[in-house]
Amino acid sequence: MKILSVTSLALPDVKVVRFARFPDSRGYFSEPFRRSDFDTHADLAFLHGVALPQMNESWSRANVIRGLHFQWNPFMGKLVRTISGRMVDLFLDIRLGSPTFGKIAAYDMPASDEAPHSEWIWVPPGFAHGNFFTVQSRIEYLCSGEYSPGCEAGLNPTTTDLDWSLCDAGLRQEFEALVGNGAIISDKDRAGLTLTAWQADERSQQFIHGRC
Repeated sequence: MKILSVTSLALPDVKVVRFARFPDSRGYFSEPFRRSDFDTHADLAFLHGVALPQMNESWSRANVIRGLHFQWNPFMGKLVRTISGRMVDLFLDIRLGSPTFGKIAAYDMPASDEAPHSEWIWVPPGFAHGNFFTVQSRIEYLCSGEYSPGCEAGLNPTTTDLDWSLCDAGLRQEFEALVGNGAIISDKDRAGLTLTAWQADERSQQFIHGRC
């Protein structure tokens, strides 16, 4: 696996790992994941020893919003990439006591067969995760914990008490436009908590800055 760069985003615990593709006249070859690199690469210290026991795949129609999801017992971080289409990833800090608690940001991850590289985004435990799609898209993600029914919750992605001040303005405008034009959102996600309700929920004590 040829890792080109590891970049911190507006919420610095969220990282983007860019890796190389090797093109030729036939197309390209890439090695998206090699366990030994994730365990030893100096710039990937945040993933050293992190187990990734579950892989998920998601296909979404255009104008879909998913999220904002999180899990405890076990905690679940997500290593996500776009296979086809365009994903805009959303990540929200839900760690009580964090200096960025309640702040949400986004990262644009379009797929391109012609690009000389591809990317993973790492959304660690302590962050609610979601995404939106402007075109039909397929994504996959590796999880640092197996799914645990009864130990999951979510925030409504359209709740108005999130702090978007660190988010790219253009991506926020795209999100708001999707919402305003009747985005496809599941009933479960629409029934998600507000940030204020989550902060008052005893389950929020699972997510303390510096402990998860």
